[in-house]
Amino acid sequence: MKTFNKIKLTQYSHGAGWACKIGPKDLAQVLSNLKNENSEKVIVGFDENDDAAAVRISNDKLLVQSVDFFTPIVDDPYTFGQIAAANALSDIYAMGATPTFALNIFGFPINDLPKEVAGQILKGGSDKASEAGIQILGGHSIDDKEPKYGLIVNGEVDEDKLIRNSAASAGDVLILTKPIGTGIISTALKNGQVQIDVETTAVESMKTLNKNAANIMHEHKVNAATDITGFGLLGHLIEMCKSSNVSMELDFESIPFFPGVEELANNGFIPSGTKRNHDYVSNYCEYNDSISITQQMMLSDAQTSGGLLISLPSDQANNYIKAYNSSSNINAHIVGNVTAQSSKFVKIV
Repeated sequence: MKTFNKIKLTQYSHGAGWACKIGPKDLAQVLSNLKNENSEKVIVGFDENDDAAAVRISNDKLLVQSVDFFTPIVDDPYTFGQIAAANALSDIYAMGATPTFALNIFGFPINDLPKEVAGQILKGGSDKASEAGIQILGGHSIDDKEPKYGLIVNGEVDEDKLIRNSAASAGDVLILTKPIGTGIISTALKNGQVQIDVETTAVESMKTLNKNAANIMHEHKVNAATDITGFGLLGHLIEMCKSSNVSMELDFESIPFFPGVEELANNGFIPSGTKRNHDYVSNYCEYNDSISITQQMMLSDAQTSGGLLISLPSDQANNYIKAYNSSSNINAHIVGNVTAQSSKFVKIV
């Protein structure tokens, strides 16, 4: 496959991957005046903080749909396409659905970069969709000074197998299926400050579909799930707490981070999206005195193609971990538990 060693895609982006996402505080203000009345066919709609929309298409079958796109998080165009596609598919997996087909959404500076670069981005997305067992059946493109790529993904699920982020229950255990820190790593990568082994580990994780994690959910009694993306671990935990009317406790030492993340964060490679997340979530979190500001930022780091966060009964947790870790190159970890609702949504110990 042709490579484009002299082209640095991340230099065409103001923010890498999900770090370019509008922050949760600003987004809440933008959306505050939008109101939708759902029809009886809408099972998950605009007013829920869930991963995708879900609409009934027959007595027991739901259509699940989501859209995700972002700016380059790596320099290689083919790899960027793979990561963007894996990320877009993740919302469907998080809700327990099976992807059926996808459409491209693509912005590209057609007069500033070789057309072969555009082709490689789309090829990466197409190959990742094929890995997921679906086809990309078209899409839409615009001439844009800043490259952007992603997918609209359709999926389906039996209504009784739909997994939402709103049914976490006190006493549940929390499982995370991928390490976090991609926002910090990608910011350092853009500045040429990441060791090759750290980059390789993070890229392999971002390219990995959450298909296996989702399939194993159906073999266990899972109460709630979400995928960890632009709002960071804490942001998505808070969404789950709000939707489920619970609180959660995290064990910082149990949370998996990519190698080198804390050092990079201490060296100042913290994306603006992560800082916006931290500003927002701090109103809802209680941090142990031992948790430094840098570590708080790591917990708020804007993720791209992160893992699934799963809430399930404690007697199911070890079996899930065993099944997942025996079939994956990435280990899942128990990172905390669900408690009755308290004054703060998330306590980090």
